[in-house]
Amino acid sequence: QVQLVESGGGLVQAGGTLRLSCVVSGSIPRLNALGWYRQAPGRQREWVATITSTGSTSYADSVKGRFTSSRDNARSTMYLQMNNLKVDDTAVYYCNFRPAVPAYWGQGTQVTVSS
Repeated sequence: QVQLVESGGGLVQAGGTLRLSCVVSGSIPRLNALGWYRQAPGRQREWVATITSTGSTSYADSVKGRFTSSRDNARSTMYLQMNNLKVDDTAVYYCNFRPAVPAYWGQGTQVTVSS
């Protein structure tokens, strides 16, 4: 059974940094692209970043230049380094495959950025 578990969220002041982790377990092809997503209060879930099996990345315009995604295939773990956080980055952050598989949404990890 495939499972993706996010961690690393927290409360941080604007301009601060956080590093999120996503551990992928279960029997999955190692060549899958992975993605980060987020959902702010009252808004739909949105895509944030993608990282392919070879490490190629792409980002939403709202986070480009501030967020960096990486992955450690040996540890089945993906990371999201978030720098210069803004109040608008406040959301629950999720990881999933890219494109997302509805059955694999987890609980997410809360990121709260205070002004």
